[in-house]
Amino acid sequence: MESEKILVLCGCFLLWNPLIQSTQLYPGIKVRITQKGLDYGMQAGMEAIELIVKKNGIPDFKGSESLEFLKVDYVDYNFSNIKINTFSFPNISLTPVSGTGVKVLSNHGSTNVSMAWEVTSPLFRDEGGAALFLAEIFFSGLVNLSRSDTGHPTMKLEDCYIRVGHAHISFSGEFSVLYNSFAEPMEKPILKNLNKKLCPIIMDRFEDINANISSLEVVTKFGEDILLDYSLLEPPEITQSSIDLNLKGTFYQVGNLTDPPFQPVPFTLPDRSDSMLYIGISEYFLRSAAFTYFLTGAFNITLTTKELSKHLIQNPQGIGSLFSQIAELYIMTQPLMMRVLTTEPPVVSLEPNNFTLNIPGSVVMLTKPKNATEEAIVSMDFVASTDVGLAILGQKLICSLSLNRFRLSGPESNRSSIEVLRFENILSSILHFGVFPLANGFPSGFY
Repeated sequence: MESEKILVLCGCFLLWNPLIQSTQLYPGIKVRITQKGLDYGMQAGMEAIELIVKKNGIPDFKGSESLEFLKVDYVDYNFSNIKINTFSFPNISLTPVSGTGVKVLSNHGSTNVSMAWEVTSPLFRDEGGAALFLAEIFFSGLVNLSRSDTGHPTMKLEDCYIRVGHAHISFSGEFSVLYNSFAEPMEKPILKNLNKKLCPIIMDRFEDINANISSLEVVTKFGEDILLDYSLLEPPEITQSSIDLNLKGTFYQVGNLTDPPFQPVPFTLPDRSDSMLYIGISEYFLRSAAFTYFLTGAFNITLTTKELSKHLIQNPQGIGSLFSQIAELYIMTQPLMMRVLTTEPPVVSLEPNNFTLNIPGSVVMLTKPKNATEEAIVSMDFVASTDVGLAILGQKLICSLSLNRFRLSGPESNRSSIEVLRFENILSSILHFGVFPLANGFPSGFY
């Protein structure tokens, strides 16, 4: 009986294993952050860290100390409502540690803190406010980078060490002159407690940072029908000079998260470090986009005479010349429409700075008599080769289409090759002056 159970489990594993193999193993997008990028990011990130620190402050801490100079056996103290007012770490560095994380090192840090205090002793009890200045702050730690279950990056602080070398406290209140006279002996226990508790406090703050990161989107919606998933596939790859993020980079239809019927292949970024950030997109990323847009019918378009004339009027030959050529072939007394349909997903070829789309499709010329259904004049198949230029404008990746080649083929027994060639020239002009200006006018930039 046990052997049968084992055979069943093995059979289930063999059936399940191909599903594991079919999951995406390689990225569609790679992002590389160099040392220059880390240096710049640290400068910009310090503002965000300062806001988090100021917002959350420092947890209350309490303790008990004997004051021998006052011959007091003990003084219980409690510092509460601790708020950081200013925050300065001028010498802070981030250094990648191969295969591990990012080393953080800082010295000569300082901060001004306000707080409420309360003291209790056998002789007296009092409370009030105080200002605390901390200086000569040294900090080192290793930030381990990983990936959450939702595909977000996560950070965990390890090997934390912090030492505050100087503290100066100034009391306020009715008896502030008295308290400030023995504030200096109180600074030593304050430093002792801070140096013991600051690392756990900072490690807790990383949980707040991770919570903020997890709220960021890793799926972006394009229009009403398209999604782009750029979640992390695996933990960041860390070398001594850079951090690589492997992102999924797959397009989906809204409501249908089925992977495309092709797999990504590995690709590498150039070994350069003169820029802060490098972004690489693979052919899989572009094929995924073309395939998904094909499924949604985004490549299909119907143009009326009015829409055609709006863009074709810029043609030096003029719209009248184009339609007169059509009229020579087909006598029309009704409004003209042109419907362009893709019949298969476009074929993508990736090149430096741009890529080429070979779009197989069909074009149908129609008329629509008044109070009647549409009537097809002629239907022909075509293959259009288009160059798609890529440019970064602000925070957007802009795509622009331009017609490279257009080949038309008509029904063998329908029209002569001369007529097909004339239509090929006409439709090529319509695509160039009519369809592509419309397509380039759509908001297609990637944020």
